[in-house]
Amino acid sequence: MNVERVPVPTETLSPYGVTNAYLVGREPAVLVDPAGRTDALDRAVDAREVDHVLVTHAHPDHVDGVAHYADACEATVWARAGRESRFERATGVAPDRTFREGTGVGPATVMETPGHAPDHVALVAGEAVLAGDLVVAEGSVLVGADEGDLRAYLASLRRLYARDPGRLHPGHGPAIDDPRARIERLLAHRLDRESKVLAAVRGGACTLDAVTDAAYEKDVSDVREAARRTVAAHLEKLAVERAVRWDGRRAAPR
Repeated sequence: MNVERVPVPTETLSPYGVTNAYLVGREPAVLVDPAGRTDALDRAVDAREVDHVLVTHAHPDHVDGVAHYADACEATVWARAGRESRFERATGVAPDRTFREGTGVGPATVMETPGHAPDHVALVAGEAVLAGDLVVAEGSVLVGADEGDLRAYLASLRRLYARDPGRLHPGHGPAIDDPRARIERLLAHRLDRESKVLAAVRGGACTLDAVTDAAYEKDVSDVREAARRTVAAHLEKLAVERAVRWDGRRAAPR
């Protein structure tokens, strides 16, 4: 299936400095994650009959072009069922239709993949999957306690692994041609971080800052807030699993 990537400059934590907009299919085509209006995206859209616009999730670096392209293409705007208000707040556009697991949108099919965000989905396009912020080629995805759910994120990664796609098209950076190997590395990274967080709590660290300092071996001063949010997400997961006590302010071993 034809999938075209159009990088759009955005203010994002991704090291790439861009968010990928995608056009899937041709007649009809689906525009995914129009992060803003650019000349390159205008040209790509003009070359197709775009009937549908949607986002993998309603984070600011994925949505700024939704209103423009929905109007310019007279396209159907889709949002995750149950998350319509969140979508409208982020985009300024009321969705025309909603999707959930298994919904067909043009030539693509929705796969629910919460974790990075509560409304996060991926799109299955033939042998490929548009993965949004579930997977990136380099580094790791931010799963912070404010918006993220680490248990859900790991489950989504495992679902994607089980699907065994031929190629992944992430929300940031280049395509991934070894999906299972990349997913394995992301899972290992998360579980390694979790073991460090658990060891920190068992070693006496009880505040979020203390656990963060103990769980990261490198200097994270440049991304301190993201690191704190990540550790808080791990503490929330470990608390649900009854491995630690965590009330949002202090942690203790069980």
